[in-house]
Amino acid sequence: MKHPYLPKLLFLLLFFCAGFTGAFAQTGSVSGRVVDEKSQGMPGVTVLIEGTSLGNSTNSDGTFSILNVPAGPHTLVTSFVGYTSQRIPVTVVSGQNATVAGITLGENTTLLSEAVVVGYGTQRRQDVTSSITTVSSREFVQGQITTPEQLINGKVAGVQITSNSGQPGSGSTIRIRGGSSLNASNDPLVIIDGVPVDNNELKGAPSALSLVNPNDIETFTVLKDASATAIYGSRASNGVILITTKKGLQGEKTRVNFNTQFSVSKNYKQTEVLSGDQIRAIVNEKGTDDQKALANLFPGTNTNWQDQIYRTANTSDNNLSVTGSAGKLPYRASVGYLTQQGLLKTNDLKRNSVSLGLTPVLLDGNLKVDLNVKGSWVDNNYADQGVVGTATFFDPTKPVFAPGAGYAAYGGYYQPLDLTSTTGGLVGLAPTNPVARLEQRRDRSTIKRSIGNVQLDYKMPFLTDLRANLNLGYDISRSNGTTFVPAIAASEINRKGVNDHYSQSRDNKLLEFYLNYSKQLPNDLGRLDLLAGHSYQDFRRNTPFQQAYQADGQLVSTKSGFDAYSRNVLISFYGRLNYNYKDRYLVTASLRNDASSRFAKSVRNGLFPAVSAAWRVKGEDFLANNTLISDLKFRVSYGVTGQQDIVGNDYPSLANYNPGESTVGYQFGGIYYPTLRISPYDTNIKWEETKTYNAGLDYGILDNRLVGTVDVYLRKTNDLIALITARAGTNFSNQFFTNAGNLENRGLELGLTGQVVRSTDINWTLNANATLNRNKITNLGQESANAGPGNRFEGIDGGTGNNIKVNTAGYPVGSYYVYQQVYENGKPVLDKYVDRNNDGQINEQDLYRYHSAAPKATYGLSSNLSVHKATLAFTLRSYQKNYVYDNVRSNNSYYTNVLQAQPFLGNATPELLNSQFAAPGEKTRLSDYWVHDASFIRMDNITLGYDFGSLIQESTNLHLTFAVQNVFTVTKYKGLDPEIFNGLDKNLYPRPRTFTVGLNFGL
Repeated sequence: MKHPYLPKLLFLLLFFCAGFTGAFAQTGSVSGRVVDEKSQGMPGVTVLIEGTSLGNSTNSDGTFSILNVPAGPHTLVTSFVGYTSQRIPVTVVSGQNATVAGITLGENTTLLSEAVVVGYGTQRRQDVTSSITTVSSREFVQGQITTPEQLINGKVAGVQITSNSGQPGSGSTIRIRGGSSLNASNDPLVIIDGVPVDNNELKGAPSALSLVNPNDIETFTVLKDASATAIYGSRASNGVILITTKKGLQGEKTRVNFNTQFSVSKNYKQTEVLSGDQIRAIVNEKGTDDQKALANLFPGTNTNWQDQIYRTANTSDNNLSVTGSAGKLPYRASVGYLTQQGLLKTNDLKRNSVSLGLTPVLLDGNLKVDLNVKGSWVDNNYADQGVVGTATFFDPTKPVFAPGAGYAAYGGYYQPLDLTSTTGGLVGLAPTNPVARLEQRRDRSTIKRSIGNVQLDYKMPFLTDLRANLNLGYDISRSNGTTFVPAIAASEINRKGVNDHYSQSRDNKLLEFYLNYSKQLPNDLGRLDLLAGHSYQDFRRNTPFQQAYQADGQLVSTKSGFDAYSRNVLISFYGRLNYNYKDRYLVTASLRNDASSRFAKSVRNGLFPAVSAAWRVKGEDFLANNTLISDLKFRVSYGVTGQQDIVGNDYPSLANYNPGESTVGYQFGGIYYPTLRISPYDTNIKWEETKTYNAGLDYGILDNRLVGTVDVYLRKTNDLIALITARAGTNFSNQFFTNAGNLENRGLELGLTGQVVRSTDINWTLNANATLNRNKITNLGQESANAGPGNRFEGIDGGTGNNIKVNTAGYPVGSYYVYQQVYENGKPVLDKYVDRNNDGQINEQDLYRYHSAAPKATYGLSSNLSVHKATLAFTLRSYQKNYVYDNVRSNNSYYTNVLQAQPFLGNATPELLNSQFAAPGEKTRLSDYWVHDASFIRMDNITLGYDFGSLIQESTNLHLTFAVQNVFTVTKYKGLDPEIFNGLDKNLYPRPRTFTVGLNFGL
């Protein structure tokens, strides 16, 4: 498919290349060496000729060379994060090399002049008035990282990143300062090199961000309060993550870097279940004669079905990059190849990725160009994750394969057959062999995605304080998949196998233009920065209709269908003002107007203002010479952000018709035509609005050996986009989306970085963060007058229609809604609960709200220690008071799990031996007995590295690392894993323990 921006990008690229072929007249070169205070060479130092775009980075020994420098006097500027910049005069003679000796950089940890990425531009760190945290590549989590967000897990206060599962590329759920919505998206806005990406679910992909190569990323910047995010308006209520990829530098010598990693992953923990011998003992004690015969059908068999479905998984991750400058054209190109096996047999992921970045500066430094193109081709081979639950329940007295014609009909795998029947067919409600479900299923997908943009930043020649910035970007993806199950597979025997296909396409376009005016006001009146811009974003998705086929290619049923096409558009205007008076008094104000096609014209536009102020106390005379306090700044902010991303519904305000259920249709000429039904809608639905109040403190002590931040915040969301129950006869369904209710989050964030040791041979840095967050629904609109408990949701396995959570005004989002268990002698009594309303009977009026899945506190601790050429780093995380509903035990802890009513046996958890529950009652699964405190401390990562330096020649370097991920977890929770975002433990694909050896070679 042709993309409308591609010809323009190619034209610009040719234009740039044509402009770089001119000859350089009367030029020379500058070379030298940069060392630290101990006279050791410093690699990676940026060296620039002031007032030009000429520059380079130092090699591993600190040396550098800058070519094609015009003859004459110049100033050489050297800079490196954490060190004081140096300015050295140098005179270049045509045709000669000017050598600069004695460039020494001293440490300066104030970092006040460090550039911080903000919405539509950058700011000096000392000028920031809002809550912003930046994590650079030097601080990323090490080891085998498949999805980008895992690079910063545990590194940022207020950011909760929870891996969705152990499946390769499965991605994570990200929450910044808790969720701000009930039924709209709670995901943050992710922007990669200026392109807001669509991180909604892509058919056939485990996660949208899994298509991005983490090795190409240079920094993450997290915008948390409304002052920082409101410039993005309608998509910013859940915070913003700005991702910047690696770039080349002007005049940089060509460098090649190869990074390879090999990992081995193991399933270090299994769900506890009974063994085959324990099942036989239960059956011999309590079973019927037929059940005893079943238990001894294969004498002595003790099959651990979890051992049978899992494996030791290998991963190979290889990345090659070339960085340098071709004349005036800085560039970076990279390719990556990842092949990763999952713990489940037959599950794997292969990712091919490419990236190209061009960053020339043209027209005497007036035109800056940033061209980025990233592409990935991902092949997935999925495993049926339902086998995770089946393996805990399947009969351990049976083997994987069984002899006999009855089993041969299903590929030789053991399947529960009705031996009492003359036909010997499958037992109707029995589970099927989990190994067969894996090995007899082929579920593959291919996803192609490209994200790119060209950004032109032009300094007006008639007014040098005015810049114009044009950004054209795209995010396109294509996915195709097939699922094949042979006709002999017991799991699909009724359908005669499966041979289904699916596909999806997404095309997202971006056009942004803004003007930026920066002026140092006369008479020492301060500095003024003004920005005004326009944004157009277009999101299109199409999922073609596909027929369902049997394994032999025959249609399951002939029916007509429709392609699922969807589109939404955002049109925006925005502006911002920054004022800096004497580097002490700082003010920022912004305003954005968004119009969303999701809403009716009368309520389409949303206005999102924000204002913040800061006082740099350290700049005052009374602290200027204080040696204890090296930095001190107070911040306050207020802003409004919006939300319009209703998951899976681009037309909530329109009456639209959708196909009815597959079982409802009319037959004409052998083809079944589905009926159309009108979907529920609300013509007045509009934006959610989140108001955020924030107060912060930034400080540094003892020459910034200790640097910290403190933030307190209050977020109030009004006009929640909520799925509510319609009054009878008022809409076209019993539930519909509308604006109903309010929600608030309040919290405290602490961040602290300390340089414990700072010397020539030993450096040790510790980073700690803590977050306390409380959320509460303050109102549910129309439902507040309803006598009912609120909206119940989150279905659980077992029983019919059981929902374990509820949203009720006055309580946290997603509170567990359960009965209070009664105990005797420390053991729970089956189906005996506290009569909480004292009416003499136990019914739904006795259900109560009991905790929630969201942790009340999260903590992170990172350490980086270097001793000579060796490094040791770790990342530790902790959640406190996060509660989990153990659906594995609530559904598999009864004698009836083993002694089935039909002719097959099952399995149960050892909880059965404690509770002695014979069978689940009507209310058993809704008992608070199954809700547990899942607080934990997890050692996420330990990495040991050694830098061998220049082994082959002076310009090369070699670095070896060894990493262990998911090292240990300390918790009282008895389930497989205490870290579950939605707090519902069922069929969890386990997170592996991974051992990684990595080699980085550069020249």
